[in-house]
Amino acid sequence: MMRAMKSRELLLTTELFRVARLRFDGPDGGEIVRDVIEHPGAAVILPLMDDGRVVLIRNVRRTVGKVLWELPAGTLEAGEAPETCAAREVEEETGYRAGSLAPLTEFFASPGILNERMYGFLATDLEQTSQALDDDEEIEVFPIPQWQVRDMLKDGHIEDAKTITLLLYWMHLYSP
Repeated sequence: MMRAMKSRELLLTTELFRVARLRFDGPDGGEIVRDVIEHPGAAVILPLMDDGRVVLIRNVRRTVGKVLWELPAGTLEAGEAPETCAAREVEEETGYRAGSLAPLTEFFASPGILNERMYGFLATDLEQTSQALDDDEEIEVFPIPQWQVRDMLKDGHIEDAKTITLLLYWMHLYSP
């Protein structure tokens, strides 16, 4: 049974998220304390070219000291609909404008410490434009055949959870 929150204490506020301490009554009458990162949510996009290739990016991720294979994604701005965010991010990060965006699934990124909800979309009817990266972004774009994406997943070359989640979801339910 889900118990109501007793209190919420704001510990930290940044430009992208907040950290709060939540207190709940425990099942045995004790208190449960959880520190949580409060995040506005994000859109993750699977861009699919007309010839069936998946557009992946190589993204410099300083927080983990690696360059990761990823699907394009971005944080929702205040009051922004997930589909609007998805359309903006796929074009900014890949240089492809989606003629069609279809919702695929929603999921929590890491619900033990984070309330971020991710909204997954399939982007098709892609039209090449140009990247519009933020000043701190270093992203390269690679259209990759589906068989090679499957091998990259199997061999552990793709380590990003949102990318693994959306690719496997789509491959299992929608791709041939």
